[in-house]
Amino acid sequence: MAALSRFSLFTLFSLTCIALLSTLCSAGDPYVFYDFRVSYITASPLGVPQRVIAVNGKFPGPPINATTNNNVVVNVHNELDENLLMTWSGVQMRRNSWQDGVLGTNCPIPPSWNWTYQFQVKDQIGSFFYFPSLNLQRASGGFGSFHINNRAEINVPFNLPAGDIFITIGDWYTQNHTALRTALDAGKDLGMPDGVLINGKGPFQFNNTLVPDGIQYETINVDPGKTYRIRVHNVGISTSLNFRIQNHNLVLAETEGYYTMQQNYTNLDIHVGQSYSFLITMDQNASSDYYIVASARFVNESLWQRVTGVAVLHYSNSKGPASGPLPDPPNDFYDKTWSMNQALSIRQNGSASGARPNPQGSFHYGQINVTDLYVIKTVPPQIIGGKLRATLNGISFANLTTPIRLADKNNVRGAYKLDFPNMPLNRTPRTDISVINATYKGFIEIIFQNNDTAVQSFHLDGYSFFLVGMGFGDWTENSRSAYNKWDAITRCTTQVFPGAWTAVLVSLDNPGAWNLRAQNLDRWYLGQETYLRIVNPEESGETEFGVPDNVLYCGALASRQKEQKHSSATSISGGSSRLLISLLVAFFTLVCTFR
Repeated sequence: MAALSRFSLFTLFSLTCIALLSTLCSAGDPYVFYDFRVSYITASPLGVPQRVIAVNGKFPGPPINATTNNNVVVNVHNELDENLLMTWSGVQMRRNSWQDGVLGTNCPIPPSWNWTYQFQVKDQIGSFFYFPSLNLQRASGGFGSFHINNRAEINVPFNLPAGDIFITIGDWYTQNHTALRTALDAGKDLGMPDGVLINGKGPFQFNNTLVPDGIQYETINVDPGKTYRIRVHNVGISTSLNFRIQNHNLVLAETEGYYTMQQNYTNLDIHVGQSYSFLITMDQNASSDYYIVASARFVNESLWQRVTGVAVLHYSNSKGPASGPLPDPPNDFYDKTWSMNQALSIRQNGSASGARPNPQGSFHYGQINVTDLYVIKTVPPQIIGGKLRATLNGISFANLTTPIRLADKNNVRGAYKLDFPNMPLNRTPRTDISVINATYKGFIEIIFQNNDTAVQSFHLDGYSFFLVGMGFGDWTENSRSAYNKWDAITRCTTQVFPGAWTAVLVSLDNPGAWNLRAQNLDRWYLGQETYLRIVNPEESGETEFGVPDNVLYCGALASRQKEQKHSSATSISGGSSRLLISLLVAFFTLVCTFR
């Protein structure tokens, strides 16, 4: 009987292939598939065994490689002991916030369950990363590179590099995310991290006192004379890092999906959540290997010396190991003006094509009338209701139990409030689920006013924004006179210096519910976030995708969720039909290719 079932299944599959082959061979954008098993493993990146979060047994996880307009299918298996969501920082999920992977858009994947994300990387190129979005989990890993290549017919604004090199950098604690969570819940500061990791590994022993024996470090192998594209992501917790490579220039080429004017930097500040692409030519004589350094910024360096990430750049003709002192970082602990000016020097390459053949600079954002202004102020964490909380405009965001658009589609009342203030208010701070009621097709100005004591990064899901200005002190309307209204860089994550402001402009053409948050994990965990709810009032199914057929239910809709059934042979989710169709498409695409 089992043999007959297998034969029948094979026959049905074959007949389906014959019936659908001609249709699928004329199908549109191709699919790329990933199966992610998110689990704990034991690793010792700083010489201390600890439990980290791995993807498919790897820490960091494997890169996702896609091309503009590809359909990406990621089947995520939650093998942790707590809920999980994966988010795709910088991937815009056009019309499809259902796949964004944060609590305001998705119900969590329970332990031992899996869920299939399916989205199109529509009209995007560039360097991004993925990570687990819940409960400080990124502090234990689960992150990896996500890069989107140009289509073959769209030229990149530089000669084809000899290869792509992916580098994740970030501060790191030898305590895992659950211990760090406990500290924050108890009202404590996380304190100084224990080190900085490069690609999940500790520092090369550049100093016998600071770095003990036996630390595994990262080695990047290159050939002399060749130019490589190096994509660097700060996936850390809360520390801004300065990135540099000994004796090598960094030619900045792209940041978070947009090509930049190609300028030389000897080092660049990369803040939490930011991504950059550099073109680096191997033009040294290889008398030895070279240091790759990621060091903490705006800290007391004498106390933070051990919090330095060091990897090795190894030429294939190298004559010996790296040695001597590390290349110097910027000397501006007491003055952040240098770093701010460096950030403002990054300009958009308006003559380069992005994901489409038209130049990036054809969109004249400086000539568009602003429809709404939001001044969003941050202050140091404070006690609200007996607990330490972080706020935006005096509101500390409470965890949503029912995702925003899912609540809308099912007429759930009270899941959230559309009353987020567009200005700081003189009132007692509070905890609430307060969301921005943003206008579809609006063009808004957001001012991040940082009255906290540390550099912060802010990120907006679903969008990129024009970073038009930064300045010290309080923002006023007169600050607009210093805006760059011509070639400001477009990106999705910006730094905001303490005692300073950053201004961005956003065109709200992507309906859905989109998370606006601090990328600093401690501030995010303590409530420093909100959402932009953007709904087309004339929605007819053409501007926003409907609820996915494998949607998970939770909160007020939890009774609708069916148990996920598993067997020893499979772990297919409630969205198995979508996954099966996707796998069939992959098979047929392969067949069509060799037809």
